[in-house]
Amino acid sequence: MEIREVKDENIWNEFVFSFENSQFLQSWQWAEFQKILGRKIFRLGLFENEKILAVALLIKMPLPFLKSYLYCPRGPIFKENNEKVTKIFLEKIKEIGKKEKSIFLRFEPLNQLPNYQLQKVKDVQPSKTILLDLTKSEDEILEEMHPKTRYNIRLAEKRGVRVKISQSDEEIEIFLKILEKTAKRDKFKPHPPFYYRKLLKFDKNFIKLFLAEYQEKIIAGNLMVFFNDTVTYLHGASDNQFRNVMAPYLLHWIAIKEAKRLCFKYYDFWGVDEKKWPGVTRFKKGFVSSKTGIEISYPGTFDLAFNKLWYRLYILGKKFL
Repeated sequence: MEIREVKDENIWNEFVFSFENSQFLQSWQWAEFQKILGRKIFRLGLFENEKILAVALLIKMPLPFLKSYLYCPRGPIFKENNEKVTKIFLEKIKEIGKKEKSIFLRFEPLNQLPNYQLQKVKDVQPSKTILLDLTKSEDEILEEMHPKTRYNIRLAEKRGVRVKISQSDEEIEIFLKILEKTAKRDKFKPHPPFYYRKLLKFDKNFIKLFLAEYQEKIIAGNLMVFFNDTVTYLHGASDNQFRNVMAPYLLHWIAIKEAKRLCFKYYDFWGVDEKKWPGVTRFKKGFVSSKTGIEISYPGTFDLAFNKLWYRLYILGKKFL
């Protein structure tokens, strides 16, 4: 077995595409976006007789004192959850980490892995989500929604809310202002504005911005990722002043219909947790039922320390920040 850098987009994405509900965070496109942000990336593939057994997109993330860590979002991806393959892969990543002065690897495996002195940490990406099965008909999907969700979609339509896809500079800035208001209201920390500007200008087939208009004013937006067989709801924002017109409900319904039109198989609501986000979780679960929804749980986020002293100092420093 041999681990080497994968330089061919088709080879990389073909492997990632072979998994149902494959992870856009391990896509060739996501790596290219990280490069636009100025981050160093590694696309590693584990080969046996030219057959890929595993891949890992690693992103080098900066830390103080010229240190760094390697982040593998929603990965590595293994063809088979084989202990020998896992060990070889993680040892290679450890070698890269030492060369890059990285203190640790932070990663989000799709399946439970053997211990390897891993440290469970707070989730970076949500470890629980709901998928809507888009192979169902529009009528079936609507019928299986919670009655209040279905009612709010129709109410938004009745009140004249309109949804469009747009990536114009002016409308991106409006979305960012609404996102800033949403973050303050819901008490979360968004990415810096330049992150969203670069993301929304990156690839119009990969990233789409759905905007809701009411009385000729943009009042809500959803940032969506279109990759392989899955459309993912990545970020959303809404103006609290117009909450009575129920624009977020119609935004999702139009995005669902667009995903079906383009023959995608799943619609990923990207994060549910009844303890952490009860309101958001209730909102998302209103779009699915046991017949149309699939709940998925991932093991979570783990750290593998390369330098135990520096890792202890990093953990200690985080407590005081």
